[in-house]
Amino acid sequence: MQTPALRPVCEIRCALAPPLEKGAADGLSWRIIPIIGGTVTGRIEGKVLNLGADWQTIYPGHAELDTRYAIETHDGALIDIRNFGYRHGPAEVLARVAKGEAVDPAEYYMRTQPRLHTGDPRYAWVNRTVFVGTGARFASSVEIGIWEVV
Repeated sequence: MQTPALRPVCEIRCALAPPLEKGAADGLSWRIIPIIGGTVTGRIEGKVLNLGADWQTIYPGHAELDTRYAIETHDGALIDIRNFGYRHGPAEVLARVAKGEAVDPAEYYMRTQPRLHTGDPRYAWVNRTVFVGTGARFASSVEIGIWEVV
C-alpha cells in the first residue's frame, strides 16, 4: 500500500466570540463558541463569514470539537466547512489555554477532520478530497491548518 502524503491547502484564523456555557452533567460540560469572522490564506484564500460555531463537549481530560462555518473565497465562491476533532494535553497546559494564555500548540494535541463542500465548479475538488487539520487555540481566536491527503 502507498503511504499517504500531505499537501498544504490553507490556514484559517477564526475570530471567536465568548463561549456560551450550556451547562454540565455526569462529568461532562457543553459550550458553544460562535465563529464571527476571520481569514483564509494558502491555496484557498478568502474570509471566514460571521456564520457558524464550535459546539464542544468537554470530557474529563479532553474536548470534542464539532464546528460548522463558512468561508467566502477571494473570487466569490462559498465553501462550508464541517470540522470534527479533539483537543487534549496535560491538565496544566489545558488550564493555561482555557485562561487565554499564549501556549505553544506543540504542548497539546489538537487535530481535526475537516470536510469542505461547495457548489462552485472552480472548487469542486474540495467535495471529493480527504483533509486533515491541526489547530491552536488562543484567547479570542483559533488557527487551523488544513492539508489534503494525497
